[in-house]
Amino acid sequence: MSFQDKVVIVTGASSGIGAAIAIRFAEEGAKVVLVGRNQEKLNNVSKKCGNPLIIAADVSKDEDAKRVIEETLRYFGQIDVLVNNAGITGSSKILEDGAIQAYDRIMSINLRAVVVLTHLAVPHLVKSKGNIVNISSVAALKVFSGIFAYCTSKAGLDHFTRAVALELAPLGVRVNVINPGPVKTDIIENAGAPKEIAEASFNAMTNMTALSRISDPVEVADLVLFIASDKSKAITGSSIVTDNGTMIKSSDITPLEL
Repeated sequence: MSFQDKVVIVTGASSGIGAAIAIRFAEEGAKVVLVGRNQEKLNNVSKKCGNPLIIAADVSKDEDAKRVIEETLRYFGQIDVLVNNAGITGSSKILEDGAIQAYDRIMSINLRAVVVLTHLAVPHLVKSKGNIVNISSVAALKVFSGIFAYCTSKAGLDHFTRAVALELAPLGVRVNVINPGPVKTDIIENAGAPKEIAEASFNAMTNMTALSRISDPVEVADLVLFIASDKSKAITGSSIVTDNGTMIKSSDITPLEL
């Protein structure tokens, strides 16, 4: 699955799934654009990505999203793959006083930022006959207690993917979404939880899966490369689940309590 000289933008590339995706693309010869908010973490990831373009940006801000596209074109001259991976989670309960603030914050990054970046990147993806891979969650397909905003954002992302895939198919651009189950990353700590709570949450998530395991980010990265490659040229508008059997195990275990 060579991506030699292909230009790949990966948002949320400073750690976790995004970092693994960027590294795997670089290993396959891609020219990688690392996008994230933490400059130090981006610098650490870049050491494993050859000679990437590093862009410190908050993709929920329209001016930053525009800068991501402009700097990529100025540096590499094209865009072949857009991986919308940046995302956040956090407690959100409809009866809480902060429900709407939590909803707005999560939706702005998990869904609106994807819409904006896609809108800006699509003209260039049409030129390259490129494709888009969005990173969603099984929370788009199965609700969990206490995180209604996260579930809603990911369900919206899935449907946005299908709608845009239909629109762009005649132009030769594929759009797909991957729905991971529990993956060991720093997303819970980034949401404000202490390390001990994050570890306990991941331990509890093991019980959510039929295979009694949590994925490593590289497992998701390998799937992203397959979907973005010519081996998947017939796949568009699809939601691909990689969840260790979370969807087939009937339980209502809240994955995160902050």
